[in-house]
Amino acid sequence: MKTIFDKETRDEFITRINSLTNKSTAQWGKMNVYQMIKHCSSREEMIQENHQFKRAFVGRIFGRIALRSVLKNDAPLRKNSPTIPELVMSGNGDIAAEKEKWKSRINNYTNYPHSFYLHPFFGKMTKEQIGFFVYKHGDDHLRQFGA
Repeated sequence: MKTIFDKETRDEFITRINSLTNKSTAQWGKMNVYQMIKHCSSREEMIQENHQFKRAFVGRIFGRIALRSVLKNDAPLRKNSPTIPELVMSGNGDIAAEKEKWKSRINNYTNYPHSFYLHPFFGKMTKEQIGFFVYKHGDDHLRQFGA
């Protein structure tokens, strides 16, 4: 399974991010390309800065099971998966600037310092699980926009 901690995977991501333009349109979902890029960049910031959010009750019950299911193979994430309110983006903005932020945050995984992250739905994730999940999440959104 691909992990964001692998340099080749990070390079692939950056190439795919670079292919996004103002004309990129979603093949599913509600976000426009700017909102998707900002969402992904903000998720990387959330993980890298170890931001903590209140755990969803349903996540406390099913989070570990869901995480195992998501990470059990290379299959893409389920389309239109829910997200936490803090990562729901709106409006439009400077796509080029957001792409640069996202690429910078992807490159920051070269020196990711944390041994775990407390995800608001899945709960405690190991560094290995973070690597797999970050890849799967970004891959899902890049596929969403044909990148």
